Amino acid sequence: MTSVMIRKNDQIMMSLVHYFVTKENYSPIHVQGVKDEIWLENLNGPYRVIRISCNRVINEEQYKFDIFKMQHIIKQIKRKTLSLKMNALNICLDMSDRVKYNDANNIETINVSSLNEIKKNQALQEIFPNLKNELIESNDGLELIINVTNDINEKTEKENKLFAKVFSPKKIIFTKLIILACIVMYFILAFNNSNPLNFSATSLAFFGGNNLLLVQNGEVWRLLTSAFLHAGLIHLVVNMYSLGIIGTQVETFIGKWKFLFIYLISAISGNLLSLVFSASNVVSVGASGALFGLMGALLYFGYHYRLYLSEAIKNQIIPIVLINLLIGFMIPGIDNVAHIGGLIGGYLSSMAFGIENKSEKRDMINGWIVLILYLAFLSYIVFFVK
Repeated sequence: MTSVMIRKNDQIMMSLVHYFVTKENYSPIHVQGVKDEIWLENLNGPYRVIRISCNRVINEEQYKFDIFKMQHIIKQIKRKTLSLKMNALNICLDMSDRVKYNDANNIETINVSSLNEIKKNQALQEIFPNLKNELIESNDGLELIINVTNDINEKTEKENKLFAKVFSPKKIIFTKLIILACIVMYFILAFNNSNPLNFSATSLAFFGGNNLLLVQNGEVWRLLTSAFLHAGLIHLVVNMYSLGIIGTQVETFIGKWKFLFIYLISAISGNLLSLVFSASNVVSVGASGALFGLMGALLYFGYHYRLYLSEAIKNQIIPIVLINLLIGFMIPGIDNVAHIGGLIGGYLSSMAFGIENKSEKRDMINGWIVLILYLAFLSYIVFFVK
């Protein structure tokens, strides 16, 4: 039989990790090249990053070098999580009391060497008031590690189930219905026009195209119906192809009903902003404003899941948005203002409806307030200023 010696500092570290992971929703970070330290992150926590270190620090030079290495790792985490600012808590469990240390560059250092010191530390108690009562203790270090590991694995299993629920394939309903509605309206317009590749402005206006004077005269439903009309076959094919790709992702990630409302609100938002800059004789149609709204929804969703989707946001979503906006500015006849309005509406409505398991109530309330004020402001300009 062999005996396992577990250091006192390792027991303290495991107690702290157990508390932050199971009670404060922090997640472990895999950091290459580190030893005797654990990194945790919670992008919505009072400290976005917590580092717990058992490394021996005996002088100020060693402490400064330790902080230098920590800053380098934090820069990597910032890039990964698309964060502009990131505060960190550095908990040192084996630092000499003779070392003089100061907080630097959003890193706050705490020097403690026992669970009693942790419980009595005023700075920790102010930020984490439940820490004192929730820290687990055991005289048997091996039993402690087993219990901590089981609790963390249980929490991880729950999070994996939630993750699978969000990202697992789902039955796509409203994306297909919207595509079908746009195709039906295309054939109705094609039946009433001699050229199926390019419909007349008169015909588009008759079937619900967006127009400043008509909307001002009370036909506000055009803000919505115009999103189901297209100026011709090529316009339809391009938008429906894009909707089939983007819409499927958004409906899968955020759910079918949220997807539907975000799509419709984005269409209205895009068409309202279009009218703000539109001439009275212009008729605009197309689903592209609502499509940009879905891109805004992807941006908001990706922000909350940026630990998993940071590369997709940087390399796919943001470039697609920027490229499409650039094309809109370069090619005449594209209502780029509607694209921008849809993008804003999609982002704000996603904030209002929230992301399951991620959004906080106050963020959703703020989203509704900003969305309502934004739409009200555009409506005021369209109906009372122009």
